[in-house]
Amino acid sequence: MTIKFEEFNYARPEIEQITEQMEHLLKAFAEADRPENQLSVLESIQELRNEFESMAAIARIRHTINTEDSFYKQEQEFFDQSTPIYQGLVSRYYTALLESPFRPFLEEQWGKQLFRIAELTVKTFSPDIIEYLRRENKLASEYVKLTASAQISFDGKELNLSQLTPYTLSTDREIRKRAQDAKYAFFAEHEAQLDNIYDQLVKVRTEIAHKLGYANFVELGYARMKRSDYDAAKVAVFREQVRTHLVPLASRIREQQKQMLNVDQLTYYDDKYRFPTGNPVPKGNAEWIIENGKQMYAELSPETDAFFRMMTEQGLMDLLSKPGKAVGGYCSYIKTHQVPFIFSNFNGTSGDIDVLTHEAGHAFQKYMSRHHQVSEYLHPTLDACEIHSMSMEFLVWPWMELFFQEDTQKYKYEHLSSAILFIPYGTAVDEFQHFVYEHPEATPAERKAKWRELERVYRPDLDLEENDLLNRGGYWFQQRHIFRSPFYYIDYTLAQICALQFWVRNQADSKQAWGDYLHLCKEGGSRSFSELVEVAALRSPFTEGTVQSVIGDIGGWLDQVDIHSL
Repeated sequence: MTIKFEEFNYARPEIEQITEQMEHLLKAFAEADRPENQLSVLESIQELRNEFESMAAIARIRHTINTEDSFYKQEQEFFDQSTPIYQGLVSRYYTALLESPFRPFLEEQWGKQLFRIAELTVKTFSPDIIEYLRRENKLASEYVKLTASAQISFDGKELNLSQLTPYTLSTDREIRKRAQDAKYAFFAEHEAQLDNIYDQLVKVRTEIAHKLGYANFVELGYARMKRSDYDAAKVAVFREQVRTHLVPLASRIREQQKQMLNVDQLTYYDDKYRFPTGNPVPKGNAEWIIENGKQMYAELSPETDAFFRMMTEQGLMDLLSKPGKAVGGYCSYIKTHQVPFIFSNFNGTSGDIDVLTHEAGHAFQKYMSRHHQVSEYLHPTLDACEIHSMSMEFLVWPWMELFFQEDTQKYKYEHLSSAILFIPYGTAVDEFQHFVYEHPEATPAERKAKWRELERVYRPDLDLEENDLLNRGGYWFQQRHIFRSPFYYIDYTLAQICALQFWVRNQADSKQAWGDYLHLCKEGGSRSFSELVEVAALRSPFTEGTVQSVIGDIGGWLDQVDIHSL
């Protein structure tokens, strides 16, 4: 019998009961005299963890679908308070794993990656920081609630941030400017509140780092991201490759954009507007998009066909933007039901198709990894996670005509060139966060000044005109990852370099490219980032020359497009 998401049972976990059960299991684990007995206890621990994490996922999904729902608002607040306690239990579980006299046997059974994750995670927790973690969670939720509350008067309507997006892409330049200014007016109106939320987040994260023995939050942030095979120094090398090789290509693309729009200077309200006849948009509504999505995934492979039918039949997607809904998009996973869930805000732009492919890439990976017994292996660390999502966007290029019809070439040009334009921005976000957490004493004004400095390095082609907030460096207020997931954003850029390699290979041999992608999805999180890159037969973004080699093919494809026909 097929159970739909709306019918999934939710019951608030009893944190005291979970604590008691975990205590009992950890005692049994420590007292086990044979490795097989420890393995049996570990399986019981997995079941207990799956239940808690599934309830947390359901609560978060239902809360973000409607942040005004009082019941799930309270449930989200419960998890903001209880998750740090749960994290403490998981940390103790990891410590028991690492101290097991039968560790070689357990590693043979469940792989080394679990133990790498355990080693990093125990460095990120102590009972002394529980109250600080609660504070951090509460502040991050305040940011979500604030941005979800936006009611912007425009075109005779009250719009949230997602619903305003189509106006920021209008063919009428004056409408684009008014829409962008209306958006930034919202952030300017709440500037003091946003500064305060972020300032408190930086301070509480720094305090957590100090209590755990770190000099600052940077190293702790990397450990939280479970990065076992690269550090800040390697990321700095990658950023240098971006500045040297990618920023010039991005400037070439911006020059093409100026030619197409016939403007002397690109402004902040031209940023994502690419063509004089308007950006490509899907030729139908949400239901039409889903129907075409069914055809696309049915034709791509038997695995994607079964996956997407499950997603639609079980109601595992909430796609339409509506009042009270949190902004953005994400993919979650409900372990007790072994299903992913896609959350998004369709708004009639090409981003709707990017969501259908990007978040579906995440969801498909989880679907293909559901055979893994170890919870940690259901999805990779976040850097590798994004390879699946971004690569799926490119692997489905042969089906883009279903959605864009006569504008397919326009969409492909925009999609590929936007991937290049994104990488310098994503790299700027990362360098900004390194500055912030290496200088936690910096004032809000100093942080904005640093952002403005980085914009001039990584995005030198945009004129901010007289927009006060942007000129003072407030663009990043809208980047939720900076508030909610520190040091996550560089993962998108690393994954984009990998995804662009899949684009190159898909042009030459789509069967081989899909086979490598499928193999990557099945591996789940059972390996580290660098190991998964190798599994997929990709070049590491950290290797000197990788960025330069990838953008050569991309630049060649973009240059051969007749931009005046788009």
